[in-house]
Amino acid sequence: MNMTGDKTGKIHHGRNIKRFREMLGIKQEGLAFEMGEDWSQKRVSLLEQKEEIEQDILEQVAQILKVPAEAIKNFDEEAAIVNIQNNYQGSSVNSSPAYAVNCTFNPIEKLMEALDENKKLYERLLQSEKEKVELLQTLLGKDKA
Repeated sequence: MNMTGDKTGKIHHGRNIKRFREMLGIKQEGLAFEMGEDWSQKRVSLLEQKEEIEQDILEQVAQILKVPAEAIKNFDEEAAIVNIQNNYQGSSVNSSPAYAVNCTFNPIEKLMEALDENKKLYERLLQSEKEKVELLQTLLGKDKA
């Protein structure tokens, strides 16, 4: 049995969506909001329980999370841990400053972009909730009082 709880060794798309979503600090409600009005927190929860997800939904989620759809489809936690252990434990070559220079992106910059996107997502969600409250107040006639 691998670390993802799979006995078959097959990659669990839903669990990978959950991992990426949590790494980016996005709640299920936030992802549901970005997915559209047909989506709810409950539906995202059910999606994260599915082993295999339809390609169109997978691509939509990947676009929202700003990760490649292939990353969600192919991420294997056990393989990643083995890779990290093999490449970084006691290896003087990979921990040298020269290795850091070969990095093709700035991880801090990527993290800041993700945090900025997360902030924008919550601002849009908050605005949507404010609009709902205003609509409810209008419907209940409380704004006339």
